[in-house]
Amino acid sequence: MTDEVVKDVEQVAEPANSIISVRNVNKIFPGKEGDVIALSGSNLKIASGEFVSLIGPSGCGKTTLLRLIADLEKITSGELLVNHKSPERARLDRDYGYVFQAPVLYEWRTVLKNVELPLEIMGTSASKRKQTASRLLEMVGLEQFKEHYPWQLSGGMQQRVSIARALSFSPSILLMDEPFGALDEITREQMQQEVLRLWRETQTTTVFVTHSISEAVFLSTHVVMMSARPGRITEIIDIDLPQPRNVETRESERFYELVTEVREALRRSEQASG
Repeated sequence: MTDEVVKDVEQVAEPANSIISVRNVNKIFPGKEGDVIALSGSNLKIASGEFVSLIGPSGCGKTTLLRLIADLEKITSGELLVNHKSPERARLDRDYGYVFQAPVLYEWRTVLKNVELPLEIMGTSASKRKQTASRLLEMVGLEQFKEHYPWQLSGGMQQRVSIARALSFSPSILLMDEPFGALDEITREQMQQEVLRLWRETQTTTVFVTHSISEAVFLSTHVVMMSARPGRITEIIDIDLPQPRNVETRESERFYELVTEVREALRRSEQASG
């Protein structure tokens, strides 16, 4: 594995346009049987416009790190900046959208009204809400279903609605926590293609949690390896696959080389944690 591909995370210089900065972050959850160290000395810099996937064994702290960025959890120690401000300030400023593992849509609201919800909370006018939501539903290929209810849609379509809702207020960052984990393989690949298209169109900095090596390689500009608990960021691999990516990308020699490199890096992270 070449030095050009794998970077020692301790030596990664902070990008000039860094939008997320994680510096020696620790997260400890207190418990009845003792404290649980979820993250230990984690360091990561993400530049504006990147698509970064977090990958590692179950329980390594991938979702915890995402929730810390989103201010859904508080760091125990260290420094975490989102858009050059605290996660709390970034949350209050609506700097990011969050897509959960499940779509979390309101069954009594139409697809259009679900996408409009953040804008409604923000006090945006009804006409502007409808215009924005309709445009986003068109972007995700669901404009013809805007008057349907979530229960009338497939799982993949519901996640498209969730993504459209997360993008409704034009956040600079999109946080995605294993959004395709419950989908079948064919739908999952279609959704991966859809997310990449939206990323190219919006240039929204994206942080994506996944257990799938091939998914991480196909989607990302960088793949971040995390060790088993206590979670640490052990390696970052640049993904140099050309854009736009498609079926041919998945069948290319370079794709298989990168999948192998990520798999080997995960093995090293497991050995380091052991």
